[in-house]
Amino acid sequence: MTRPLALVTGASAGIGKEIARVLAADHDLVLSARRADELAALAAELGGTSCTVVPADLADPAAPQLLFDAVAAGGRPLDVLVNNAGFGDFGYFATADLPKLLRMVQVNCTALTELTHRFLPGMVERKTGRVLNVGSVAGFQPGPLMAVYYATKAYVNSLSQALSNELAGTGVTVTCLCPGPTRTEFAAAAGRREGKSFSVAQRLTARDVAEIGVSAMTRGTPVVVPGMGNKLLIAAERLLPRGAVVRAVRWMQQKRMPEA
Repeated sequence: MTRPLALVTGASAGIGKEIARVLAADHDLVLSARRADELAALAAELGGTSCTVVPADLADPAAPQLLFDAVAAGGRPLDVLVNNAGFGDFGYFATADLPKLLRMVQVNCTALTELTHRFLPGMVERKTGRVLNVGSVAGFQPGPLMAVYYATKAYVNSLSQALSNELAGTGVTVTCLCPGPTRTEFAAAAGRREGKSFSVAQRLTARDVAEIGVSAMTRGTPVVVPGMGNKLLIAAERLLPRGAVVRAVRWMQQKRMPEA
């Protein structure tokens, strides 16, 4: 019996790698990220699973079409799309590296939008399919000192919930996984310093988040926030004045400024 096919972007590390590992139990995989060596190592680890490795940098506007064509060339419909690729940056917007900010928007928003738009019509036509977009707890409020990253995740959270509603009754579901701080290499890549006060969510591993996300996707849940601490944080923010929330985020982020 042919197993369903899943595409996972950002599969070379962190949550994306763990989502691939979870899906490998009952899916064939197309694995994509910038680092071909990491993808090859993951494919070798998953041995018994049919894995196709497609290195691609989603900061390149041509990459989404490349991924779509690679899946089409395999001659099988895509059953699961996992839009996990993304990155952040830390610091003041006015002095940030503009090309890096624009790459962030391209990866976190534009590529995700294009991939979803390219694969959804086939899913709707077949009346089956699942999309898992990795948003963030950061998408529920503005984030001084990570302004563009928080804004991109707000876009992912919003788009995912809107599509979930649009697709009701089609047999296709969209789930937005909104993790809080997770033990991955994300903070180092974003240039952010972490301390003991990082978050109650620090106890969650990438594997924890992946398992929660895949389970929610399987059920067709529109939004899932892993960790009780993160759920309580979002609930509390809804009761506070917006200005107070933004000041609190600024205070927390200021403590994570890289040391000189």
